[in-house]
Amino acid sequence: MTRSDNVARGGGAVPEQKVQDPAAEFKAALGQFTNDLGAFRAGVEAKLQQQEERLTMLDRKSVAGLRPALAAAAEPTVPHQKAFDAYVRSGDDDALRGLVLEGKAMSTSVAADGGYLVSPRTAETIQGVLRSQASIRALANVVAIDGGTYEVLVDHTEFGSGWATEAAATVETGTPTLDKIAIPLHELSALPKVSQRLLDDIAFDVEGWLAERIGDRFARAEANAFVVGNGVDKPRGFLDHTKVANATWAWGSIGYVATGTAGAFPASAPADVLVDLVYALGARYRANGTFVMNSRTAGRVRKLKDADGRFLWSDGLAAGEPARLLGYPVLIAEDMPDVANDAFAIAFGDFRAGYTIAERPDLRVLRDPFSAKPNVLFYATKRVGGGVSDYAAIKLLRFAVS
Repeated sequence: MTRSDNVARGGGAVPEQKVQDPAAEFKAALGQFTNDLGAFRAGVEAKLQQQEERLTMLDRKSVAGLRPALAAAAEPTVPHQKAFDAYVRSGDDDALRGLVLEGKAMSTSVAADGGYLVSPRTAETIQGVLRSQASIRALANVVAIDGGTYEVLVDHTEFGSGWATEAAATVETGTPTLDKIAIPLHELSALPKVSQRLLDDIAFDVEGWLAERIGDRFARAEANAFVVGNGVDKPRGFLDHTKVANATWAWGSIGYVATGTAGAFPASAPADVLVDLVYALGARYRANGTFVMNSRTAGRVRKLKDADGRFLWSDGLAAGEPARLLGYPVLIAEDMPDVANDAFAIAFGDFRAGYTIAERPDLRVLRDPFSAKPNVLFYATKRVGGGVSDYAAIKLLRFAVS
């Protein structure tokens, strides 16, 4: 049927079918793909840019964290230190209760008394202060124990002996005996206080400050007890024991040598009494002997001269080396008595053999914000004991006629 026939019958016009050019269709598809690829690339670059900016910001924060704090204290990074710092400043013990550390780190909380073992850093600082003080602790035998009493077994007798012959029967000889010396531990405490406002605003190391305060208090209390303590709720000092003239010395007492002059060195040959003191000590102890006196007594002693006009006192040749008297080191312990009538102002002996200090290694700190408002009290405790463990190892110089 022709177009004219269709028109003649009254039908409408038929549109022509348009044929697509394959080349043009491919070109259009390629352009669309290129546009999509460009958009994808732009999106990826935007994401990369955002990531780079985020990393840069984090890096800046890390660097800022390394800068020293100016207005506030830097936050502790060690877990136990951070927890203890929070407890000292605000009483927040949540971190302490949930903290479990290994080895030498801080122990778990003690729920019974509300206290906590201090962190290793604080404990070491306190011990460092104690060792740096001029105390018998520097010379004595120091032992760490877990119990409440330290016992020392001392053999101060001799086996008997005798000469035997080929035919004669061997005679039974004497049997040595052992003495037991018990050194009980006592509780040493310190109670420094500080205002809560200062704790809130403080910009330095709270642990270090607390350790220094506690260490100073403990050092002074210990030094006094190890010399003159009476043994009642405190260590027993070596000057608290029975003292007898060295010529009549017996186990259980401390022997002394008298100067022959009340409250002073003798006017004639004053250095001789120091020589007598040295040789009153047995030879087995003398090699490790040390003089102990306070600063005022040392001021007198260092003026003494021998018959040739030479000073008996000589200062240490190197930094940190103690002064020497008659060739033996000198410890300046301020708790020794001054030179006075009947005073035992100078001691000489092997204190590592003669005096033992027993202690528990843990220190406890209890924070009390209620008892002294608006101040906060820090109750620190330590258990320590001390006593003479060998009565033959220490001798005294008595400033008396006899």
